[in-house]
Amino acid sequence: MATATGKPTNGTKTTPDLEADIKQLKADIEALAKQLAATGEHGYGAARRAAAQGAEQLKAQSDAAVEALRANARDIEEQFMTTVREKPVTSLAIAAGVGFLIALLARR
Repeated sequence: MATATGKPTNGTKTTPDLEADIKQLKADIEALAKQLAATGEHGYGAARRAAAQGAEQLKAQSDAAVEALRANARDIEEQFMTTVREKPVTSLAIAAGVGFLIALLARR
């Protein structure tokens, strides 16, 4: 409570002191809101960069895997062609046998 002269008693604050405290609180809240917004933008940017880097790494790994598969397919094709050239009769007999088996399975 205040005395007749307007001075506080028992450590209470006056209206102008409370208004100043409220203004300071508003300013602190605004500063905190700006800081949180900046932190959020920074976090979003960092997450986006990390995701982009991860996507680039996955693309590079998949490209390398596809290239390795292509190289293996080329090697197998070369081995097959070499075998057919070296042993044409054996290759023809194997092809005929595989065709016969496929025909038997297709009938059922």
